[in-house]
Amino acid sequence: MAPPRLLCLHGYRQQERTFRQRTGALRKALKNRAQLLFLSSPLRLPPAPGGTQAGETEEDARGWWFSDPGEESFNALDHVETSKGLEESLETVSKAMVELGPFDGILGFSQGAAFVSMICALKQQGDPRFQFDFAILVAGFRSRCKQHDRFYQEPIAVPSLHVFGDTDQVIPGEMSQELSTFFVDPVVLTHPGGHFVPVSAPQKPVYLEFLEKFQKK
Repeated sequence: MAPPRLLCLHGYRQQERTFRQRTGALRKALKNRAQLLFLSSPLRLPPAPGGTQAGETEEDARGWWFSDPGEESFNALDHVETSKGLEESLETVSKAMVELGPFDGILGFSQGAAFVSMICALKQQGDPRFQFDFAILVAGFRSRCKQHDRFYQEPIAVPSLHVFGDTDQVIPGEMSQELSTFFVDPVVLTHPGGHFVPVSAPQKPVYLEFLEKFQKK
């Protein structure tokens, strides 16, 4: 049986290289069970006022959309009317699905998970650009941008696994829990940690059991 192929979307201020580095434990846990391919957002963030962190460059800092178009910045808690960059990011994922796919599923972390929920909604609405079978959303949330309300109008029937931490200080667990309610029959996995992709002994079997449903015969 061929393991499912996943397109992996990073969080805010990350890109495909940094997200790949930070998910080493996940890749090890899913070895021979899933193929993970990482994609960078097309949206570069402006240089941080205090400069970049050690070992990072300005190119590392990316996001899938900006909640503050003027500052080209993002905050998951911002209640705003408009945003910037979402369509450009959707086109990047659509292009990746054609050039690097096919993919069986999509995995997203933090802002990437929120973005994945929007892609799932578009798939549900019949958008032919997005062909996949399932989604894994880690520390996801519903966008607070009014422009994005269209993604949450009807239940999303894409099979989904929602993972979030009880002590997440970046995306509070209740925001991830709220996002899961927009999906039909979501699988929910909580952990006692914070803002990261958990792969310790209690979580690994949940990932494997979920992915097993999508093994190619």
